[in-house]
Amino acid sequence: MEGVDRTSAAAADAARVHESDEPDTLASGKGGAPAPAPVPAGKPARRGTRSVAAVFAGLLLAMFVSALSETVTATALPTIVGDLGGVEHMQWVETAYIMAVTITMPVYGKIGDLYGRKYLFIIALSIFIVGSSTCGLATSMDGLIAGRAVEGLGGGGLIILAQATIADIIPPRQRGKYMGVMGSVFAVSTVVGPILGGWFVQVTGWRWLFAFNIPLAVLAIVVIAAFLAKPAPRAQRPPFDFLGVATSAVAVSSLVLATAWGGTLFAWTSPEVFGLLALFILAAIAFVLVEKRAAEPIIPLLLFKNSNFVKCTVTGLIIMMGLMGTVTYLPTYFQIVDGLVPEQAGLMTFPMMAGVLTMSVLTGFLATKTGRYKWMPIASIVVAAVGFVLMSQLTVGTSLVVTGLFLFVLGVGIGLGQQILVLIVQNEFSHAIVGTVTAANSFFRQIGSTLGASLVGALFTARLSADLAAQLPRVDNININRITPEFVEHVSQPVRHAIATAYSDALVPIFLYVVPLLAVGFVLMLTLKEHPLATKVDHGAQKGDEI
Repeated sequence: MEGVDRTSAAAADAARVHESDEPDTLASGKGGAPAPAPVPAGKPARRGTRSVAAVFAGLLLAMFVSALSETVTATALPTIVGDLGGVEHMQWVETAYIMAVTITMPVYGKIGDLYGRKYLFIIALSIFIVGSSTCGLATSMDGLIAGRAVEGLGGGGLIILAQATIADIIPPRQRGKYMGVMGSVFAVSTVVGPILGGWFVQVTGWRWLFAFNIPLAVLAIVVIAAFLAKPAPRAQRPPFDFLGVATSAVAVSSLVLATAWGGTLFAWTSPEVFGLLALFILAAIAFVLVEKRAAEPIIPLLLFKNSNFVKCTVTGLIIMMGLMGTVTYLPTYFQIVDGLVPEQAGLMTFPMMAGVLTMSVLTGFLATKTGRYKWMPIASIVVAAVGFVLMSQLTVGTSLVVTGLFLFVLGVGIGLGQQILVLIVQNEFSHAIVGTVTAANSFFRQIGSTLGASLVGALFTARLSADLAAQLPRVDNININRITPEFVEHVSQPVRHAIATAYSDALVPIFLYVVPLLAVGFVLMLTLKEHPLATKVDHGAQKGDEI
């Protein structure tokens, strides 16, 4: 049986396939100026070098705004909570954003494929601006949380639409170098975000954290409105998969809340957590049943008949689970174990991000130049595994230079494969569903990030509690929830050393636990089929890759 979009298996998708052998040249108006003409939704526009450069700059700006919003609040959140009050709701500031982003990812992917991405991109940026404004003007934690949720409703589309839009104008064979640069945006935002957050808090006030995003988003809107081609009206409007959106929203919300609350607000064995997990399972089953019958499912189940899509998606989920699950705790580790101030702790992630940036760009250009890519995710997993093994050797007395070197190795491993996995899945399917495919792949990566942070957090907390009990059997008033860098600063030197040792002993061995997961990804990547990268934008699906 044929897989998704390989013949005429899916009539709705096949109707949207537009094969074209014409080169991507500039569509010019009077005087040779770029004049993007309307193009059918799902059909790529033809563009020249200057037009592509302008669109690409707008996409990078939109991605930077989205990525920055996830990191800029990290160092500022304690100050924000202290100003607005409601420390008991602090976790919701990030949970609301993550939940909204995860729910909307596949929605943006599908709508973009059906109706075009230009106006959808502008809508997503506009929603993000409304959310940022709400956060900046918030007078209570409830207002801040609501603003973050609105930000997430817009932010969920920015990265997906950027990756899909570049697929509208650049063929897979040339797309690698663009995807590599896109990957570097995440590296830059990860380093710059916490630094900017600390600077705004100390110099201008935390409200400027959110105001700072607004002119960048407006500039991205201007560029996209001016240079991205307008989609032509569709003769038919297929029914939208509202039931699929509803069931996936319930499933995602239940899973995010269960993993966010488990081990923090409620015990993992509590009725509340078990109830949320049960609701997640029921909603996930309902989602599958709905998608089987939907005319235009937001995540077509036929995607999972493509073995390369499954392998790349599972591998991406594993990498993000391990990365976010462990690296999330590094800034606090550097503050408690090495005694660094928050700004210094944030800068300690620079070596890892330098590795990610360098290899993302390099592998993108190599994929474009050679057309070969299978070795990249394989090397990514091997080098990342070496990085995690090295990180598992950290001790209280390890030099920061050595730690930075270990982090650089880990970053090289991550950078070798993350963006290439996206390129591979885009190359597998007809351009008509590139947004849906990209969104589905990113959706499961986001799930991996959420699960990794929650599960590692639960394991780390349990280990830290046990280690503290062993290290400080006679010390009173040492509650695990009180162990923050500020708290450690005000305890005696023996107690501080004991806490640092317990923190290191609890976190560092978990790095080694990631390696068996990476071994699964390694096996999957060994069996990856290296299909030739398509040389035109409006390509068909690869054949002979069904499960």
